[in-house]
Order: sequence, then structure tokens, then C-alpha cells
Amino acid sequence: MRKGLFVLAAMLVAVSALVFSSRAESISLRGDYVEVRTASVFAGACHYNGEVVTTGRDALMAWNVTSGKWQGVDLTGVRVLAIVSADANLGEANAARQSEVIIDSSASRTQALAITNALKEKYAASLGKIVEVRTAPITFERNGRTYAVVTNEAAINVEAMPNDLCCKMPNLIWYAPLVGLENRKVGYTSKALYSGKVVGEPWSRSGENSAFYGTFSL
Repeated sequence: MRKGLFVLAAMLVAVSALVFSSRAESISLRGDYVEVRTASVFAGACHYNGEVVTTGRDALMAWNVTSGKWQGVDLTGVRVLAIVSADANLGEANAARQSEVIIDSSASRTQALAITNALKEKYAASLGKIVEVRTAPITFERNGRTYAVVTNEAAINVEAMPNDLCCKMPNLIWYAPLVGLENRKVGYTSKALYSGKVVGEPWSRSGENSAFYGTFSL
């Protein structure tokens, strides 16, 4: 009897280890993420209703990989920015989306291909049709809960909301991030802009609670 219990316990430990290992292997990439929308994601109901059918069709999405591999390629330090535009508010699941993906020019061709494949596989619904993938210098700076991302046709400057108000009043958060995040927070956009014309028209937003930030994992 005791021997049987010992064998059973050993089997349970082995199964638990296998499950844990499988979960660990499924998370291949981790890093910092910030996005800015052209609509307030945290606001009063009247403000939200005034924007939901008229704007919110564009977003900037930025990733900074801090660790991990994809398809056997080490992507630590790779930075990516995507510009997304849709024919309706991005909160609508059926909005027709198109996007431009910019990969930091310091990435190798192998890294650029691997991160592109990762984005296509994991974020196809958020990105929609990718009309262009190119490289350009990207800076992604995170200082505590302040984010600054810059490339040649887009920029993001986001900081934490005072007193984590979004956590104290979650009923005023009207959207979800375009990427699944750990420790998701709403950010205050001090400035964000897109000056290109590959997807959508140029736009600029500032002085509103239109950002999300947190840790992404794939």
C-alpha cells in the first residue's frame, strides 16, 4: 500500500513538472509594451460616447523584447513599432484593419524575420492586413512607468496616471489593450503622433488618458 502511494506521488510530481515545463516553453518572449489610441481609454461615459463612433480608429503599438527566443532566434533587445488603422473604432472586433510594421534597424535580418513571424502568428487580429514591413532606427526608453518611443515617422510619450486612478475606477475603462498584458495599466499620453501615410492619415494626440502599458509575453 505504502509503495503504491509512493509511486502515485512520484507520478503526480512528474506530471506537474511536465505541465510547468510546457507552460514555461510556451512563453518564448517577454518585454515592455506600450500603445496609444486615438480615443480616450479612460474617461467619463459622455466623453466615451462622443468618441466611440467618430474616432479611435488608429493606434501605435510598441514592443521592447527584454528576453526570449522565437523560432530558435534570440530576440533580446529587438524593438518594434506598429501603426494600425481601421475603418471603425478599434474596439470593434470586426473593424477592417491594416498596419505598417517597423523593426529597429539594429536587428539582424534573421531577427527581423523571426519577430515578424511572431507578430503575425500572435497578433494577426489586432494588426489586420500588414501592408508594409521595414526597418528604421527605433528608440524605446522606459524609466519606471514613463515610456518614450521614437522612430522616423512616429513617436510615443506616455506616463502613469496619477494615483493609479484607472485601478480605483475600473468602470471608466472602455477598451482593452490590443495585446494581452500582465499588470495592465492605463497611461496618460503627453504626446503621440504619426506623420506617415502608409496606413491612414497623419495624426497627433496629447493630454489624454489614451494609452495602455505593461509586460507582454508570448
